[in-house]
Amino acid sequence: MTPQEFIAKWRHVELKERSASQSHFNDLCRLLGVDDPVTADPKGEWFTFEKGASKTSGGEGWADVWRKGHFAWEYKGPKKDLDRAFAQLLQYAIALENPPLLITSDTDRIRIHTNWTNTVQRVYDLSLDDLADGSKRDLLRAAFTDPEKLRPTKTRQSLTEDAAAHFANLALRLRGRGHDAEEVAHFVNRLIFCMFAEDVGLLPDKMFARMIKAGRSKPEGFAALASTLFAAMQSGGMVGFEQVEWFNGGLFDSEAALPLDW
Repeated sequence: MTPQEFIAKWRHVELKERSASQSHFNDLCRLLGVDDPVTADPKGEWFTFEKGASKTSGGEGWADVWRKGHFAWEYKGPKKDLDRAFAQLLQYAIALENPPLLITSDTDRIRIHTNWTNTVQRVYDLSLDDLADGSKRDLLRAAFTDPEKLRPTKTRQSLTEDAAAHFANLALRLRGRGHDAEEVAHFVNRLIFCMFAEDVGLLPDKMFARMIKAGRSKPEGFAALASTLFAAMQSGGMVGFEQVEWFNGGLFDSEAALPLDW
C-alpha cells in the first residue's frame, strides 16, 4: 500500500473504534512493509490483537494491539481523547511486560509515548498526512522493528540536575538584585511546586507553561501574571476563564511574585 493510497482511504473514515481499529492497523502494517499480527504470529503469543491484561487499579481489560518487547497500542474513535487512551495503557503496562512504547491512535492521529525506566518520556505525534513523509514512516516502522531507535537519551537524573542548576542560577540572580534570601527561596519554591502541580494535572490545561511562555515574550509583565496565579492558588479562583483550586498549606500565603528578566 502506498502512502497516498493509505491517506486517501482513511481521510474521511468515521467508523467507531471497534469497527475500524484492526482494519486500520493491518493497513498500517502494509504501508510500513511489516507483517500484521495474524501473519507474524498465528498463535498470538507475542504479537496479537486484543491482548488481555490486568489493570493496576483492579479488574481486567485489554490492549487493542500488543507486540512483546515493542509496544502496547490503544485505539480510540475519531476525535476522541488520546490522553485517556494513554491512561488506560498505563494501567495495563505491567501486565503487558512493561513495553518500551505505549502508542495511542485514532484513524487520523498516532501518538507514540516512550516508556523506558529512568528516562525522560518523549512523545512523537504523527498526523495522517505525516505518513506521506518517509522519515515519519521510518520512525513509526522502528516501533515494529527496532524500538531502541526511539529511546530518549536524557535520563530523569540528568533532567533533575539541569533543573536544579537553573533554579539555583535564578536564585543567585534574584539575590544579586537585592531581594531578601528568604523571599527568593519562597518564590523559587512556588515555581517548583507549580511545575509539579501542572505535571500531575492539578493546574489545568498547561496553565503554568503558558504563563512562562507569555512571560518570556513580555518579561515586564511576568510578576503580574505570577501574582494572579498565586492569588488563585492561595484561595481558589479564576485565572482567565479557567478555575484554579485552593492549595492548602503556607506556600501560597500571599500573591507576591518577584520580577524576572529571563
